[in-house]
Amino acid sequence: MKVYEALNWASYFLKKNERDENAGELLLRHHMKLDRSQLFSRMQEMMPMDIQSSFVFNVHKHAAGIPVQYIMGKEEFYGRSFFVSEEVLIPRPETEELVVGVLDRVKRHFGEERTEKLSVVDVGTGSGAIAITLALENKDLAVMATDIAGESLEVAMDNAKELEADVEFLEGDLLLPFIEQGMKVDIVVSNPPYIPEKDYDDLSIVVKDFEPYRALVGGVSGLEFYERFMEELPQVLKERALVAFEIGMGQGEAVKELLVKTFPHAKAEVVFDINGKDRMVFAEIG
Repeated sequence: MKVYEALNWASYFLKKNERDENAGELLLRHHMKLDRSQLFSRMQEMMPMDIQSSFVFNVHKHAAGIPVQYIMGKEEFYGRSFFVSEEVLIPRPETEELVVGVLDRVKRHFGEERTEKLSVVDVGTGSGAIAITLALENKDLAVMATDIAGESLEVAMDNAKELEADVEFLEGDLLLPFIEQGMKVDIVVSNPPYIPEKDYDDLSIVVKDFEPYRALVGGVSGLEFYERFMEELPQVLKERALVAFEIGMGQGEAVKELLVKTFPHAKAEVVFDINGKDRMVFAEIG
């Protein structure tokens, strides 16, 4: 096949199998090691047989439901490429908005002029996308990241090494590693599991059958992890602090209420994402 024929076939085949037809282009660029402009400049060229075979095989894998990011072993986040595997949640564009919100509020809440770095904990780090991005975007942050799964931390540590990010990784459940050490921190950020159990079976098989359950489901209500945070946050936060959560659609007011109940004098706000969905809750404390 010529390159354009391979692309047309993949788009048609994926659409017929109710998958995103744009994944064909992503896989083709991945196999040919080309960026978008390079790919389109070589549309009339014949594909080498070995590349064509691998490409066709992986298009079939995606049609069967395997996320294209797991096939390629990477995903873009905040302009950087992150390793991903089935041990971690695939980073989403909406989470980039959470990072932007944290970076903006760091300046506003803590001020620009400081003699010491601010300590940040990314809880349930997965691929490390949030922690690594914060460390690279603001050198005045001392970033730590936790995850209950050692397999996830291995992926995160590989990403930190590849992207030359200074992040300290700790294995443990939520904030327990810090509570046990009696540590106090300035900022806690988390994109915890927030899908209610009853909604799990309705997820796309691309998500449900391949992304880790532990990174998706937040108990019966979807709020289990936020409720647990309310018990642990007062034990680790300094008097002046920032909390930033990603949330599921429709959970904004409930999570905000939890934070206000725990920190009565905090400035808490629900923030909507670019698609108009309540996606983040921030609390500025002190």
